[in-house]
Amino acid sequence: MTSTTYEFPAPAAVPEAPEKVVYLTTSGDLREPANKAGWPTQEAFESLLRGAVEREGWTLRRAFDVDPVKGHGFVTSQRQGIETFRAVPPDAPVIVATTIWQYSHHVLPGLRTHRGPILTVANFAPDWPGLVGLLNLNASLTKAQVPYSTLWTVDGTDEWFLGALRTWLETGSVEHDTSHVRDLTLPDSEEARLGRALAEQLRTEKAIVGVFDEGCMGMYNAIIDDELLNPLGIYKERLSQSELFAQMQTVPDDEARAVGQWLTDAGMTFRFGTDPDTELTEDQVMWQYKMYVAALRLSDDFGLDAVGIQYQQGLKNVCPASDLVEGLLNNVERPPVRSRDGSRVLYEGRALPHFNEVDEGVAVDALITNRVWTAMGLDPATTLHDVRWGEDHDGQFVWVYEISGSVPPSHFAGGYADAEGWRQSPVFFPQGGATIKGVSKPGEIVWSRVYIEGGELHVDLGRAGVVELPPEETERRSRLTNPEWPIAHVVLRGITRDQFMARHKANHAQLVYAPDAATADKALVAKAAMFDALGVHVHLCGDVAVR
Repeated sequence: MTSTTYEFPAPAAVPEAPEKVVYLTTSGDLREPANKAGWPTQEAFESLLRGAVEREGWTLRRAFDVDPVKGHGFVTSQRQGIETFRAVPPDAPVIVATTIWQYSHHVLPGLRTHRGPILTVANFAPDWPGLVGLLNLNASLTKAQVPYSTLWTVDGTDEWFLGALRTWLETGSVEHDTSHVRDLTLPDSEEARLGRALAEQLRTEKAIVGVFDEGCMGMYNAIIDDELLNPLGIYKERLSQSELFAQMQTVPDDEARAVGQWLTDAGMTFRFGTDPDTELTEDQVMWQYKMYVAALRLSDDFGLDAVGIQYQQGLKNVCPASDLVEGLLNNVERPPVRSRDGSRVLYEGRALPHFNEVDEGVAVDALITNRVWTAMGLDPATTLHDVRWGEDHDGQFVWVYEISGSVPPSHFAGGYADAEGWRQSPVFFPQGGATIKGVSKPGEIVWSRVYIEGGELHVDLGRAGVVELPPEETERRSRLTNPEWPIAHVVLRGITRDQFMARHKANHAQLVYAPDAATADKALVAKAAMFDALGVHVHLCGDVAVR
C-alpha cells in the first residue's frame, strides 16, 4: 500500500497579551458614504477614550490601522473583522467603540471566541446613531451568550463613566443598577384572562409572518429561529425582495396615483424638489405607492398576519425606500387596495403589522400587540423606534425615539394632516423615497421589546408617556439627529437613563398608544398575560401598575 503524505496546516500563531494594553476595534456600516461621513466623530471619540484609558496607566492600541484609501478606520465586513481579531491576543481586554450605525456581524466572529474581557462603549450623542449601534451589538452579544460589559458617555469626563472604566480595567467587568426590573406576577383580572385566551387562540389557529429577506444590516439579534417561534404558534413565510420588486413593476400608474390622491385628500403633504439625487421627487413616491400595493397583494397571496421588508441592503440601490409603505401598513386607516381579481379590499379596516428592517423581535411583539389592542377595541397602530438619544428638559430626562422613516399617522395628533413626506438621506438611501415625518402626539403608551437570552425568548414591558415639548425644542432635537424622520419625546416611568441603557436588549423599542393611563395599564396586563401564556419570560420594567 502506498503511503500518502499530507501537508498539514501550521498552527496559527497566538500573540501574547502585553501587560496593561487594551485593544480597540470598531464595527462600521456597510455603506461607505456613512462610514466616511461618520469617521470624524469616531476619531474624536477614540481620542477621548485613549485619554481616559491612559490616565488609568493603561495603553489603548488600535487593533488595525486606518485605511488611507477608504478614508476611515471602521471594520466594514465580516472578513475584515475576522482578520482583525487574528492580530488581537485572545486573552487581552478589548474595547469595541461605536459612534455610528454598525453591522454587528462584522465583529461577532472575533468576539464569540475572544477569551479576554470585552467592553462595548458609545458616545451618548445625537448626531450619529452610535447608541443605536451599541444597543444592537449588546443585544447580539446577549443572544450569542458572549459575556461583555457596556458603557456610554457624553464627553468622557463624567465621574460615573470614568469610575466604571477604571473598574473594568481592574476587574474585567462592570455591573449596572437594574433594580427597576421585576418578574411578572399576574393578577386574576379580566385582562389577564383575555391575554391567556388570545394566547390559546394564537397557538391553535397559528399565524404567519412574512420575511422579505432575513438579517437586515447585520442585526443578528433580530433573527429568531423557527424553534423559538413555532411553539408560540408563529411561522415564517420566507420571501424575496426580488419578488416584491418584480410585483411593483406590474402595478399600473393609475393605481399608484390613486394611492397618492388618497393621501393628499387625507391631508398628507410632500416636500418635493427637482433633483432626485438630493430631493424628493414624484417619481420616487410613485414607486413607493407601487410597493405599497405590491406588499399588500403579496401578503394576501400568502395569508400573512404581519410582514417585514428589509430594504436597507436589498433594495436601497434599486428603488426608493420602503418607509412610506411601512407607516401606511401599520395604520388602520389607509389607502384601499383591492385584491388581484378586484373582488375585495385587502385587510379592510385593519392594520397589517409591519416589522421594520425585518426585526423578528418586533414581528412577534407587533403581532401580539395587534391581537390584544384589537380585542380591547383600541387602535392597534404600533411601530418600532430607534433608541436614538436624550437629554434633560425641565427636570426630567426626555428620550428622542426616532424611526428611520415612518410611523403610522394615527400616532400624530392630526393624523395624516400632521404627516409630511421628506426625502430619505442620500447618505443612506441613494434612490430616495419619502418618510412619514411628524411629531408623535402626547399620550400614554406601552413600550416593549422581545429578545433572546440564554437560548429563550424574553420580553421587557414598561409604561411611558409621550410628552409635548416646545416647538423650538422639538426642532432643535430633530435637527441634531435626523430631521427627515418622525420623532417621539418619551419619558420612561421609573427608569433612569443609565438603567435603560444597561438593560435594553435591542436597538429598537416597540411603542403603542392607549387613550388614558388606566386603559394603558389594563392593556399591558393583557399583553403580559398573553406573552406569559405563550411561554415567553416576562419582565416588568419601571413603574408598572399590575393589579
